[in-house]
Amino acid sequence: MIDRGAPRRRGPGGLAVLALAGLAALGGCRERNGGEITATVIGERLPQIVDPVTKAPTTGDAILLSNAAQGLVRFDPAGNIAPGLAERWAVSDDGLSYIFRLEKANWSDGRRVRARDVVRLIERQLQRKNGDATRDTVGAIAQVVAMTDRVIAIELSSPRPHLLQLLAQPAFALVRDSKGTGPFAVATENNGLLLSRVTPGLDGDEGQREQVRVESAPAEKAVAAFVAGKTDLVLGGTVGDLSFALGAKLPRNSLRIDPVAGLAGLVPARKDGPGADLRVRALLDEAIDRAALVGALGVPDLQPRASLLQAGLDGVTNPYQPAWTGLAPADRSAALLERARTLFAEPAVTPAKGAAPAEAEPAPRPVIRIALPEGPGGAIILSRLQTDWQPLGLTVEAAGPGKPADFRWVDQVAPSTSPAWFLRSFRCEFVPVCSEEADQLLDAARLTGFAPQRNAFFADAERMMRDAVLFIPVTAPIRWSLTDRSIDGFAENRFAVHTLMGLRERANTQD
Repeated sequence: MIDRGAPRRRGPGGLAVLALAGLAALGGCRERNGGEITATVIGERLPQIVDPVTKAPTTGDAILLSNAAQGLVRFDPAGNIAPGLAERWAVSDDGLSYIFRLEKANWSDGRRVRARDVVRLIERQLQRKNGDATRDTVGAIAQVVAMTDRVIAIELSSPRPHLLQLLAQPAFALVRDSKGTGPFAVATENNGLLLSRVTPGLDGDEGQREQVRVESAPAEKAVAAFVAGKTDLVLGGTVGDLSFALGAKLPRNSLRIDPVAGLAGLVPARKDGPGADLRVRALLDEAIDRAALVGALGVPDLQPRASLLQAGLDGVTNPYQPAWTGLAPADRSAALLERARTLFAEPAVTPAKGAAPAEAEPAPRPVIRIALPEGPGGAIILSRLQTDWQPLGLTVEAAGPGKPADFRWVDQVAPSTSPAWFLRSFRCEFVPVCSEEADQLLDAARLTGFAPQRNAFFADAERMMRDAVLFIPVTAPIRWSLTDRSIDGFAENRFAVHTLMGLRERANTQD
């Protein structure tokens, strides 16, 4: 059984254009170098094949890992599971056994890839202790066994239908001696990387060579290069730098937004300060005009969200919503102002004997500091939070040197369609403000093999975490790319993991 993932959502069109000085569209033909494609990854340095067990990959590193160090399986352009190092696989009817047959392949040093070597790498990945919220799924792996030189069995203690989605993530890329297993070979060339592969031919015919030149640049320069026709593809865009793309005069339909699921919102950053007070968190949570904030980000079809879990996850029908979501922000305003006055008021001072009673004076309102994404997107988020929170008498500013954050903006794409990752992200081992009772429910969910009971534990934990305001959800993450119209093999997907294979069938097409 192959997990086909979620259906694609139609990409956005007609995005609002913002002013961006210094960028102008250039007419004429876009540059071509035969069949070679140039892809620019947003970042300050060139991507590297890092060992994801010992070092967290950057966005650029993850893109390279997905294309040059695949795992047993990978994602196709639409985010469905496709063969990686394993050419095929089967899942037992009870969901407890996954059998993978490896393709014939060699390591970079010419040695044949054998099942026992792959098992050793997978076991090493499973033993890492780096605060990974995917532990709910991979923790159910009881053993990994090499059955023959080309057959591997993964045995589970309880069913985890999202296992293949996790194994296709860059975090499970198989890296050996800083080298991957393909599908692309990587060479450093002219301050960039040249990725190359030979596609399989039909009936014994020689296949065609695909080449993708990978470069890196900050977002503003990457967008400018695309507008000038110097790159065919821009990858790795986030909420922080989306404004650079929105403000450029782009070719029609070149801006692509991935329909990702995940977490985008605020989490308390420390155990003390205003963010540690449930009453303050609840006040700030309710005061956010989510529709206005999402609208300011400029992404059509992006929806505001007040639930911790996102609609469409497996086993989730109706994510838990706070009671106040039924009221418009304007209708909540008066009650919020009164709560703020009560919450931040100083207790009355007892007057000295014979003195006139003194009136209680408001206490100094706390300063709320937020760790935000770099770039224009972070400034947009800060401005909207200031608009919503300053009427409560609060000072709202960005965190920085000597200004520790009370909250940090979370912007993470879910690695699977399971609700477990969303909830485990706020366990006590990962965040400074947590609920031990909710953690116990997640432990119970992990141990049960009965799906309805597991979903019930998740629902109870979601409600408990949301009532405790362990996370202030705002919307889904934003991931964007730019594609030239000749790149007909690219597709948006819910995991924002993009293959560089088969990007262009018409190698010499001119605009």
